[in-house]
Amino acid sequence: MRVNFYILADVDEIARQRFTCRLAGRAVAAGTRVHVRAPAAAVEEIDALLWEYPPDRFLPHVRLNAAGAKAGTQACRLHAGETPALPGPVAKGLSHTLTAPIVVAAEGETPVHREMLINLAPDIPDFLAGFERVSEIILAGERAAGRAKYRSYRERGYPLFHHELDDWE
Repeated sequence: MRVNFYILADVDEIARQRFTCRLAGRAVAAGTRVHVRAPAAAVEEIDALLWEYPPDRFLPHVRLNAAGAKAGTQACRLHAGETPALPGPVAKGLSHTLTAPIVVAAEGETPVHREMLINLAPDIPDFLAGFERVSEIILAGERAAGRAKYRSYRERGYPLFHHELDDWE
């Protein structure tokens, strides 16, 4: 597994979310499925932003366990190793979750695939095993927290890559 740290010169949360959309879009264009893990309070904002940003395209995605999601969004919860065997519209919604190129989930929700993780949560999840890539997006004002995460990944033996981004938009 490779861990990328993207250090943004920006200081506002919307910049992190826009960069998440940009990074997820590039991964999907390269054929990689993305799991975005975010604090519960940010999931709806990220979901909405994936519809709008970048302005020239839509990023196909689904929310995992979308309690309170917009009308038409199916909610589901799938635990590691489970195979969906549900009837009717629930199975259809779960199928979309399993095949969507981008899945947005709150902390504590189990990923449905293990290709790329964009971790926007303040902690490192326990479910890292099996992911091909992990991306941490650090804002300028969060360098101390970013360093703590960096040390934690390094202590676990993961290869780390550091990217300073001043003008990414």
